[in-house]
Amino acid sequence: MPKFLIEREIPRVGDLSSDELQSIAAKSCDVLRELGPQISWVHSYVTGDKVYCVYIAPNEELIRQHAEKAGFPANKISQISAIIDPTTAE
Repeated sequence: MPKFLIEREIPRVGDLSSDELQSIAAKSCDVLRELGPQISWVHSYVTGDKVYCVYIAPNEELIRQHAEKAGFPANKISQISAIIDPTTAE
């Protein structure tokens, strides 16, 4: 199943409290349950004004449905073609 990187532009998201981030995560999980087992959230990285999320889904359209239903932006969606790390050099 393909993996995708989603870039979400959310001004000052890095300033949100842990309770606010928990609420956002709960909303995302609610929508994921509604959409079914074909889409799953792996993890996200929160920066100053953006969130970068890694999802597993059969296609970009299902990721866009999740974003729309959850009320989150999905400013850029890129399919991940490979994952590398320091062990790749070995």
